[in-house]
Amino acid sequence: MSGSSQMPELRFVGVPGPVANSGQQRRLAYWDWMPQQGADAHRVVVCVHGLSRQGRDFDVLASALTAQARVIAVDVAGRGFSDWLADPMTYQVGTYAADVGSLIARLRSEDPMLQIDWIGTSMGGLIGMALAAQPAMGIRRLVLNDVGPVLQWEALRRIGTYLGLNPSFASEQEAADYLWSISTGFGPHCQQQWMALSRPMLREREGRWWLHYDPALAVPIRALTDMDESVGRQVVADGEAALWALYDAISAPTLLLRGADSDLLTRETAKAMSERGPRARCVEFQGVGHAPTLVVPDQVAAVVGFLEQA
Repeated sequence: MSGSSQMPELRFVGVPGPVANSGQQRRLAYWDWMPQQGADAHRVVVCVHGLSRQGRDFDVLASALTAQARVIAVDVAGRGFSDWLADPMTYQVGTYAADVGSLIARLRSEDPMLQIDWIGTSMGGLIGMALAAQPAMGIRRLVLNDVGPVLQWEALRRIGTYLGLNPSFASEQEAADYLWSISTGFGPHCQQQWMALSRPMLREREGRWWLHYDPALAVPIRALTDMDESVGRQVVADGEAALWALYDAISAPTLLLRGADSDLLTRETAKAMSERGPRARCVEFQGVGHAPTLVVPDQVAAVVGFLEQA
């Protein structure tokens, strides 16, 4: 499947709250892909990445989707080119949803007829659920990539073992190898695909390569996983009840993507999501865990086909 060969433009929108170590107003960064000729001028597809990733994860998918619409891939607060938060404990879905809500409000002020589609991987899906549950946001179609209202405690513990360690590397290749070591759930990728996914994750300083994100975004996760396990599991269970309430409030047609080997989204949760709320249609990818990267043709085709529908 071929998309356009264009590259996105990096843009910013002001959002509430101060920048870490600065009194300046915070900015949210996003990558703006202009639609191809013949695309719907009043549609925008908003793409939001997973916990430790950034907006360039969507390059392949965005390029394919520009035949339909404008595509905006967000760098969530503390990631990519977005500003870091002054209070690490505000690295939470509520903050992220408010930020992207501000971006959507800006887009709608420029085009009151705008229709929004949402693609969210993992954390980006949780943010999407929070917004799609609000009728005023007007989310037309929702794609949830390997995430649902039930979060597995073991998966959260796994993420906590590497998030925020702030390693540095002697070369891009060494960094890419490290990223692969913590991302094997993404499934098979050729060297070219993996380097394309890895380069935007890195920042070069004084001959060393570092990860793009604020190490402090691990603080809320650590606060949870460092609890006594029974207490932590109860906190997660309480959060699940709130997430199910959000999910059940969604009316937009919803596509659920699942890695067949995912440790975050179980088959049981996916089945429940197909039977309640928006009754998501589930597509499962073999040989993949958490989470499908949306760069291989069958994954791209599933999303493109779903969003093509009126």
